Formats: sequence, C-alpha cells, structure tokens
Amino acid sequence: MKLLVVEDEALLRHHLYTRLGEQGHVVDAVADAEEALYRSTEYNHDLAVIDLGLPGMSGLDLIRQLRSQDKTFPILILTARGNWQDKVEGLAAGADDYVVKPFQFEELEARLNALLRRASGFTQATISAGPLLLDLNRKQALLNDENLALTAFEYRILEYLMRHQQQVVAKERLIEQLYPDDAERDPNVIEVLVGRLRRKLEGHQDFKPIETVRGQGYLFNERCR
Repeated sequence: MKLLVVEDEALLRHHLYTRLGEQGHVVDAVADAEEALYRSTEYNHDLAVIDLGLPGMSGLDLIRQLRSQDKTFPILILTARGNWQDKVEGLAAGADDYVVKPFQFEELEARLNALLRRASGFTQATISAGPLLLDLNRKQALLNDENLALTAFEYRILEYLMRHQQQVVAKERLIEQLYPDDAERDPNVIEVLVGRLRRKLEGHQDFKPIETVRGQGYLFNERCR
C-alpha cells in the first residue's frame, strides 16, 4: 500500500519511513502540511499518518483540507496529547483512528492494517478468492492450501488487485505501489510482473483471475471475501 506520513520530527519520520517500508509499504514521508497537500494531489495514497503538532498549518487543519478535497483514504493521527478532547477533535476533523506518543510500532502497525482492511471492505486478516488465499499479516499467498512462491513485488500487485476486486486498476496506480521514486518507475515492469503472476496462478486448475483491460489496466475478476 502507498502511505503518506506527515511528521515534523526528523528522527521519528525516518523511523516510520524505514519500518513501514520494511512492512512492504511505499511511503511518502514529509515534514509539513504544505508538502503533504502537494503530494496528495500528485499521487494516490491508500492511507495517511498525520502528526497533529505540525509547524505552520496544524495537523487538524491538514485533515480538514484533505477531507474538503474529497480525499477518502483512512487517516490515523499521531498525537502527544493524551486527553480525550484532543482525540475527539481529531476524529471530528475527519480522522479514523489515533495513536498517542510515545507508542510501540507494533500497535501502530496493527491499527494501520485494521484501517486498510476496513477501507477495502474486509474485516479479517485474510482475503480469499476461489482457491486463492492471502494472509495479510504474513504477506503470504496460498493456492489450494499450498504456498505460492511470489516475489515481494508480485505479492504487492496481487494484494492491491484483490483489495480492489472487480475494479480496473491503471498501470500507473500499480507502479506507485512498487516504487517511491518517480525516476525508478517503468510501466514495462508492471507488464512483466503481471505476466509472471498470471503464470503462477494459472498453473493451478486453470485459475485466471487477472484480466487485461486494453488501454486501461488490470482487473481482478473473482469476488473476494
């Protein structure tokens, strides 16, 4: 998933960028609201982590701006303020959940995963479609109860397509799931990865869940639950 992290404390921002990247996410990490607003107009994010105590425009005002621009991705706020009034104010501004500093990364990760599941319409830590099962916590795919050997990039593509089942996903959207940097992005890589992924899936009982929609992108045609 592609995440937007807005945190002005450089060390914490670096830790979030590193740890979330290690969990398989592509992370835009910025220090202030102005840069966050720019990134949100240039890229498609699946979730935002926003510190309330930002310089200049506050985290609350940033959240209000994002919601006024019809950004519907989940927002998790980071706050050093532990009183209930600040939490309520953050949720009222449009956030979906909060974590109070200092926090354990495991708690943050669990809350992020829960928000991402709910945003995709799933309540469990697994997604299944026919003989295919994704374990979202372990980042593992099973086909007919057997481990499916996928690279990290192949898994990211498959998870994203399944989260957006029966929707056409543009190549550009998939590229954003793989690379944080524009300079590294090559649309041809997506074709190669999707081709490899198809061969691994279709080698089992002629299972063909990924369609190409010419000129638009890719479609996961099986219903997921």
